[in-house]
This record gives sequence, structure tokens and C-alpha cells, in this order.
Amino acid sequence: MPATHTDKAFEQDLRDLREKLLAMGAKVEALIAGSTRALTERDSSLAESVIKSDKDVNRLEVEVDDLCRRILALRQPAASDLRLITTALKIVTDLERIGDLAVNIAERAIDLNQVTPLAPYVDTPKLAELAQQQVKKALDSFVSNDVAKAEEVLKGDDLLDALFLKIFNELLAYMMEDSKNIRRATALMFIAKHLERIGDHAMNVAEMVVYMVRGKDIRHPLSRNLPQE
Repeated sequence: MPATHTDKAFEQDLRDLREKLLAMGAKVEALIAGSTRALTERDSSLAESVIKSDKDVNRLEVEVDDLCRRILALRQPAASDLRLITTALKIVTDLERIGDLAVNIAERAIDLNQVTPLAPYVDTPKLAELAQQQVKKALDSFVSNDVAKAEEVLKGDDLLDALFLKIFNELLAYMMEDSKNIRRATALMFIAKHLERIGDHAMNVAEMVVYMVRGKDIRHPLSRNLPQE
């Protein structure tokens, strides 16, 4: 009987771990969406709300870290369970960084909302949408242990990078056209870079999902074995 109780307690710990990671993921997705809307809709109040909400992401990071340490100390997990814990410890760091990047975007939005818009933010919301989709898909792959979906995230990063480069070049042209555009264009460049970095963190999550399911570390490009198109 005691062994059964221990197994049930262990399973509950693993369920709690997954639930906390998913709650954290949902919050960072909301932060990305909120910070982008704060920019495009020139809503500084929303930006302030995003900045304040980041404390919830930080709290969940601490809770996940504590739970992982407790599981390692008390349950001594092996094989796939150990890989789940290792993956959680990596993923939680990426999610926390995504939250920080969303806050950075919100802070830039507040500054930009106080001046005349440089140009319609046509591609920036699209870049934000792609970044958010990458994060969601990476988290979905974690929930379903779906390597194929994780690999879609790895492939999808090229599209996000290409759009970032397009935005960067467009903003550079604005800066060269008129020196008065430099401050606003630079702020938008930072926002685009933050969104591109969010995509990189989504890739990190996807790579850890592949490790969790297959036990294979693909974090370095030369170790990848993805089908070539």
C-alpha cells in the first residue's frame, strides 16, 4: 500500500508540473498579444497592464523550479520522467525570458505612443502573430509529446527570421530618408528584434520537446536530422 501511495503522489507531482508550465505558457502568450496591441492600438494603459502581469510569470517560474527540485530530491525519477524534469527546468527559463521580452515591447510601446507614428505597423503585428504561433505550437508539442509538431516549430523559424529582416531593412530606409525618423525607427527595430528573440525561445522549447520524447539532444544545428525539402 505505501508504494501505491508514493506512485500516486509522484503522478500528481508530474501533473502539477505540466499544469504550471501550461499556465505559464498561457500567460506569456497573453503578454505577447497584449504588448503588440498596446503598440498598434496606441494603448499605454494596456502596456502598463502587461508590465504588471509579468510578476505572475516570475512567480510561476519560481514555483516550477521549486517543484522540480522537490521531485528530484524525493522521487529520484529515472528515464522518461527524468527527461521531463530536465525539460521543464529548461522550458521554464525560456518562458520567463519570453515574458521579459514582452515587457520590453510594452515599455517601447509606451514611448512610441507619445509621438506621431512613423508608419503603419503592418508587418510588426504579423511578426508578433508568427512569434506567438511559434510559442503556442511549441507548448502544444510539449503537452502532446508531439515531435512532428516540435519539428514544425524548428522549420517555421526561417519565416519569422525573413520577416524580421524585411522589417529591419524597411526601418533602415526610413532612418536614411530623414534623421528625424531615427529615434522612432530604432525603437521599432528593438521591438522587431524582441519578437524575433521570442521565436528563438520557442525554438528552444521545441528542441527540448524532441529531447524529452526521443532522448536526443538536437540543440546544435549539426546534430539535427530533419527531412530536407
